Amino acid sequence: MKLKLLLSVKATLICTIIFSVCGINAGAQEVIGLQKAVDLALERNLTIKQAEFTAAITNEDLKQSKYNQLPNLAVSPQGSFNFGRNIDPSTNQFSNQRILAVNGNFTSQVTLFQGGQLRNTVIQNKILLDADKTNVAKVKNDLILNVVTTYLLVLTNQDLVKAAQQQIDVSKIALDRAQKSFDVGNQTLADLSQAKAQLSTNDLNYTNAENQLEQSLLTLKQYMEMDPGTDIRVERPDISKLNNVKTVYDAQEVVKTALAVNPDVLLAEQRQKAAAQGVKIARGNYYPSVVLFGAAGSYFSDAKNTPFGVTPTGRFDTIGFVQNSQQAVVVPNYKVGYKSNPFFRQLSDNFNQSVGVSLQIPIFNRFLSRTAVRKAKLQNQNAEVTAQLARNNLSKIIYQAVWDLQAADKRYASATQTYNANKDAFNIIQQRYTVGLVNSLDYNTSLTNLNKSQFDMIEAQYQVIFRSKVIDYYLGNPITL
Repeated sequence: MKLKLLLSVKATLICTIIFSVCGINAGAQEVIGLQKAVDLALERNLTIKQAEFTAAITNEDLKQSKYNQLPNLAVSPQGSFNFGRNIDPSTNQFSNQRILAVNGNFTSQVTLFQGGQLRNTVIQNKILLDADKTNVAKVKNDLILNVVTTYLLVLTNQDLVKAAQQQIDVSKIALDRAQKSFDVGNQTLADLSQAKAQLSTNDLNYTNAENQLEQSLLTLKQYMEMDPGTDIRVERPDISKLNNVKTVYDAQEVVKTALAVNPDVLLAEQRQKAAAQGVKIARGNYYPSVVLFGAAGSYFSDAKNTPFGVTPTGRFDTIGFVQNSQQAVVVPNYKVGYKSNPFFRQLSDNFNQSVGVSLQIPIFNRFLSRTAVRKAKLQNQNAEVTAQLARNNLSKIIYQAVWDLQAADKRYASATQTYNANKDAFNIIQQRYTVGLVNSLDYNTSLTNLNKSQFDMIEAQYQVIFRSKVIDYYLGNPITL
């Protein structure tokens, strides 16, 4: 009995340890670095998969346009039973007997000339495939930029949460001092209330910072197609490297480089080329088409018989009368025997072939060709405008991005200077407040100014980094931290 109890206790302990370890592993926090976040987003993002499917479909269209230049081949066998009065296919004469008929044909044709439409369609589909591949690259680049932006936002919010917590700690110390001073009669109830209000304000700032952090983490998970309930921790890069950010760019040079590598512009230009090719395809309707065709076939009919013997019957058949004497003219009557031709013998005897060239000259088709050409020209003009609009928008965006980077750098320098000044001022006021030379209102005002300047500096620092990464994006450089 004791042995069973001991074994039961050991089994319980082992199970508890196993479940505890599993629980720890199940609830483990996943560490996500920037490169891992980008890789997961590129691997799982459904928008990228849709773009890749579209490119795969266009690739099949390209293959088919090449196959359309090959000759086709079709076979059409047919068998039938004919009853009652019908036409014998072997003699093309009426017959009242049941007939089994079998026939079949091979047909083939190849387009020799069609106004260059087949070749131009192949060229157009090649351009469209390149455009779809560029679109895949565009979707990936946009996704990478969004992931990096959100990643930086998470880092910003983490620093803001940390700064908010530090402010709460300082406020608690200030409240403790105010409470002790109030207890000994050195401060009024208003001073104590002011300290409590400052702590409450900092608690609110901390709550807001935490909410913003959770929102940015949720957005990052969505880009990675990750379960929102997954507990992740963003890996922090080396802050010292982030301080060495290039902030001076020549906008014209950036535009010049971006026009050659930006997927938005490349996509618009490729679609414009495809539209120009569409004009050539539409003009092909004006030209005649030449088609080479050929056919081969045969048939079988069980009504087709061959005579194999003649036997006199002893009777005579009247075939006419002499005009003057009206004497009958007769001939002997014979019985003829028939036998059906074999199946493959008939197929061999009835085998037929044909080959020819078909020429179709368009004369009037209710202006369909002219309308198609006009529509293709309008689509080409619209594509040209779209491509130019993409170039203009890119130029505007880059000039704005360069200006934003310079402005963010100036703002960061100013925010850093303000923070350092407020920090020095707060240290002095804190020392004077400790010995009772400064009231609580001045102390809390100085603390508020320090808190705000710290938040502004943190946000300005990451804004410089983000604006710099935007320039890297338009230059075609890899976006890393």
